[in-house]
Amino acid sequence: MKRILVACGNGIATSTVVATKVKEYLANHGVEADTTQTKLMEVPSKVQDYDLLVTTGQFEGQTGNVPVVRGLSILTGIGAEQTFEQILEYLK
Repeated sequence: MKRILVACGNGIATSTVVATKVKEYLANHGVEADTTQTKLMEVPSKVQDYDLLVTTGQFEGQTGNVPVVRGLSILTGIGAEQTFEQILEYLK
């Protein structure tokens, strides 16, 4: 099972929407994933336990070797398919 950390400003609203959509997309493509929502400011202390970080806001912090995908397009719908494909590639 893959672990994805989804971060937004407050760790509540937008990260929950993105986490739900990512999990659904991955399930439809045969990838089991567990998502956790968090605040952007908490990412550096949590990210090492995950396979991927998806953010809805600007994040310039360190993630070690954990890849980062900007997920704002998942909220807007503009370019969402490319973002989902990028997430899928990182988790294969």
